[in-house]
Amino acid sequence: MTVESTEKATTPKPTRILLVRHGVNDYVQKGLLAGRTPGVHLNEEGQKQASALAKRLQCETIAAIYTSPLERCQETAGPLAACLGLQLRTCDSLKETDCGSWSGQPLEALRKMEVWQQVQFNPSLFRFPDGESMAEIQARMVTALESLRQQHANETIAVISHSDPIKLAVAYYLGMALDLFQRLEVSPASISELDFSPLRVRLIRLNDCAHVPPTSCV
Repeated sequence: MTVESTEKATTPKPTRILLVRHGVNDYVQKGLLAGRTPGVHLNEEGQKQASALAKRLQCETIAAIYTSPLERCQETAGPLAACLGLQLRTCDSLKETDCGSWSGQPLEALRKMEVWQQVQFNPSLFRFPDGESMAEIQARMVTALESLRQQHANETIAVISHSDPIKLAVAYYLGMALDLFQRLEVSPASISELDFSPLRVRLIRLNDCAHVPPTSCV
């Protein structure tokens, strides 16, 4: 046996976390800030995205599927869970941003507000009115992922969540300043992958939506 083959034999498999954003819903298409508004379901396009996601990941050896409690994430994860014969595991810390009084508001109107510039360019100092700060979102998301990777060492898991929580988690593991996280893009039904080894974490892919029709990956 060569030195190279010996190293491969003794190197443990990385712990892989597949971060999936939920599919399209009417709030996304209408340009409304859903936040934690209850009853936001996948529309027809989002359901097709969920089916495409399941087909894309059906050959992966996924040990568990964790999802935000919100309906659009549960519905995105459903076809994948059925395909793999797994039960969904709901994790409250994976839920969407608490947008407070901004929930349900048109993004077009919010973008005209002076404070919107802080959301985009200085988010580390921003807190949604009556809601969460960006730092709090990042902290709860990373705490959840750290717990999950310990529970599933050397396994692959799927985590279905929301745009900003996923971007903030990726930014943390890249060592990216929180104020720069808006430079990342996470489209509906996209897959981003983090691989954890004993010495480091690597971003393997970001915003992978090759399985999603081109018109949906925006």
